[in-house]
Amino acid sequence: MLSGCTNDSSTRVLGTLERDRIVLSATAPEVIVDVQIPEGSRVKKGDLILRLDDKKQRAVVASAQAEVERAEAYLAELNSGTRPEEIAAARSRVASQKALYIEARNNYERTSALVEKKMLTQSDLDAALAKQNSLSANLQNVKDKLQLLLQGTRIETLEQAEASLAKALASLELEQRKLADLSLHATRDSWLDSLPRHQGERVATGTPLAILLADHAPYARVYIPEPLRTQVRTGDSLSVHIDGIDRIYSGTVRWIALDPAFTPHFALNEKERAQLVYLAKVELPASAADLPTGVPVQVELPQ
Repeated sequence: MLSGCTNDSSTRVLGTLERDRIVLSATAPEVIVDVQIPEGSRVKKGDLILRLDDKKQRAVVASAQAEVERAEAYLAELNSGTRPEEIAAARSRVASQKALYIEARNNYERTSALVEKKMLTQSDLDAALAKQNSLSANLQNVKDKLQLLLQGTRIETLEQAEASLAKALASLELEQRKLADLSLHATRDSWLDSLPRHQGERVATGTPLAILLADHAPYARVYIPEPLRTQVRTGDSLSVHIDGIDRIYSGTVRWIALDPAFTPHFALNEKERAQLVYLAKVELPASAADLPTGVPVQVELPQ
């Protein structure tokens, strides 16, 4: 960037017209499958510029959706309570286990009497006792399950189910956001300056895919010489001359760099310091919105 002062016009600095650049980058390592808008086109906020391959992410979204449906169904089941059919089935299991237990208990009593008469051995009695104890435990287990069904769902179980559903919904929202990000849309009204990558290319995460130039008045990008730096402040109004245009625009200084362009400035003598420059941006009025980017300009600095 050429900048500085000339002998003929010691208060003018050179620069170019620029616009704010918006870089849209890839959010996933995928292939560019479609480009909707060519370079140099004007775009509106929300316009689809290009799309990355989304088949893999659609499968992830479908899996997350299925998990949400599973969590919703489980919570609905808990909220609706136990169905009469389930209680009836549990009562039937209790009756069945009770019959088996009674039979085992009677068998143990018969075996015990025969052992006393020396008609069966002690091992036969031990086996009968073990079977009775096992069936007793089974009976108690099915009774406990029936009792839980009759009492309904505990509040802790409901809270856990609700938390699981909330987690599934958050995961689904995240995956849907990732899917949407595979379609690159303009984030503001602007000009599509360039498309660094082409359709069919596989890009890495973070790769710039589209460069936009803000659709508003440009600013003059100039360098202020060190001897004049103290004469210019943010908010100052400066006259801007644009090559090929007779009109003189009034611009407003919106930003000045804190550090000079050449370093280390602390080691320079007075003569060398005079060659330092500070990057500055001078905003042009809305009437300059149609001026092209890159045109050379001259900005008058206060004496």
